[in-house]
Amino acid sequence: MSADRSLQILLDELGRLPGIGPKSAQRIAYHLLEADAEEARRLAHAILQVKEQVHFCSRCFNYATGDECDICTDSTRDTTRICVVGEPRDVSAIERTGSYHGLYHVLGGVISPMDKIGPDQLRIRELIGRLGAEDIQEVIIATNPNIEGETTASYLARTIKPLGVAVSRLASGLPVGGDLEYADELTLGRAIEARRTL
Repeated sequence: MSADRSLQILLDELGRLPGIGPKSAQRIAYHLLEADAEEARRLAHAILQVKEQVHFCSRCFNYATGDECDICTDSTRDTTRICVVGEPRDVSAIERTGSYHGLYHVLGGVISPMDKIGPDQLRIRELIGRLGAEDIQEVIIATNPNIEGETTASYLARTIKPLGVAVSRLASGLPVGGDLEYADELTLGRAIEARRTL
């Protein structure tokens, strides 16, 4: 295989990655070409290792290397609360805040009729099963504050409330350091509704 063909295959594969356009793919490819063989081997090994060892937690569907993830097996977590998120990367974002110490449930997406994703394509049945089997007192819905996230949150709230479990939604509003004049009406309205007493 020619050098040009090998390079084009690498560029095509890099270009399939989310957020990597043609220019970024080119920069990465040339970086790998100029790196020593050991650096390329380490990268290839890390990719293969994560694909072979990381899978979904059998309980919450976060990423795990064992049967259950580190959060589900952590005995110091508050087991009376479940934070429901769309994707495993959302778990990482919430964990970085250091503000939440309960459990999680990853839906594997959000309701999106345009993409033909309904409640049956998500892990909602598994969530309802956990609510029946575990002593859960509150479900915190932490889907993104967009149309699909709001649709999913509304559906979950309607489904869970009859079970006698408290349902809450993450507050959404103004970012720290933001200016009111640049906030859109929806964000500003939500900030007013989610106001707190000082």
